[in-house]
Amino acid sequence: MLAGNDGVDLACDAFIAAINSAPSARQFGLERQQEEAISNQSFVRILVVDDFTDWWHWILEKLRENRGLQVIGIASDGLEAVLKAKELQPDVVLLDIGLPKLDGIGAARHIRKVAPESKILFLSQETDPDVVRAALSAGGNGYVVKSSADRELLAAIEAVMLGKMFLSPRFTDHGA
Repeated sequence: MLAGNDGVDLACDAFIAAINSAPSARQFGLERQQEEAISNQSFVRILVVDDFTDWWHWILEKLRENRGLQVIGIASDGLEAVLKAKELQPDVVLLDIGLPKLDGIGAARHIRKVAPESKILFLSQETDPDVVRAALSAGGNGYVVKSSADRELLAAIEAVMLGKMFLSPRFTDHGA
């Protein structure tokens, strides 16, 4: 799953280049005032990326517990995540690892290029320390294990928004 595939990477790079050449919102008539209003919002704008519908429904409910958080998009595969990250420029991308079309680690590398200001918080069931290291090396600002998300997700979002790294405590105890 995590091994590099040059053919897939080349195709993704070509795909991202095509996305980057697409017209911007301003070219479609979005006025400067509207852009400023969007950028001055006081809530954290979140893109949720997971291919399991029941899981992202749970995430939406969990995030509703905090008025300062707003889900602005949902993607169900890695390529869609890259597209939506470029389009929406979210503050935080909640990113699973096991995704179709492009895994989360590959998606994170591309998201870093198209939405460099976005914080990437991996939210995955993967607990292998090598996978966690690969996720963080790909540009992740944090890593939460899904089984701990009920207790850790909101704290993780807050930490990464403050510029801190967040790791589920199970990894800090085992040297991930």
